[in-house]
Amino acid sequence: MTAPRPEPPALHDRALQDLSFIRRTMEGAASFTDVPGWGLVALGAIAVIAAPIAARQTTPERWLAVWTITAALGATVGSAAMLHKMRQRLGREHALSFSVPARKFLFSLWPSIISGAVLTLALIDPFTPGIDAQLVARMIPGVWLLLYGMGVTTAGAFSIRAVPLMGFGFIALGVLALFLPFANGNVMMALGFGGLQTAFGVYIARRHGG
Repeated sequence: MTAPRPEPPALHDRALQDLSFIRRTMEGAASFTDVPGWGLVALGAIAVIAAPIAARQTTPERWLAVWTITAALGATVGSAAMLHKMRQRLGREHALSFSVPARKFLFSLWPSIISGAVLTLALIDPFTPGIDAQLVARMIPGVWLLLYGMGVTTAGAFSIRAVPLMGFGFIALGVLALFLPFANGNVMMALGFGGLQTAFGVYIARRHGG
């Protein structure tokens, strides 16, 4: 006696499975378009204001404190601007959720930023008074610009074309800050976090909405 053949799946069940697979595939291949252009402009404005304030500080500790506060403020403003743009795209009637492209973008960006914070703590011993002036003149600006650029470039692989281009600009400034003998780290920070983010922010806001 032969065993009974299993019943074939219902046609509508197969259709639902196929649609779910297609939806997941299209979502995974999509680009993250919620990079906030005007948010980047706001970050650039914050950095432009911070640069001359940092330049007037009389000690490396105060210089680092100014840019650390600026980085924390920028992260807050940037995150809020991105969430606002996502909320506008989804509409008030939909719950805020992170799509596959959004998760890829964020998981590619934040490791480099966290690495910059860890390296800063490794270069500067918080339990030892005094900071070598050379660290804030070239090393820390170069490391911050380089790692931020690497994070932006990597995350930009899942976003619009302007994002990785901006990342390459940060990488170039970071390399110059580290290896150009007479590079002014504070000026490089102003050019990167101020100038680059403002220019690309205006472009993204005009071409990709907000």
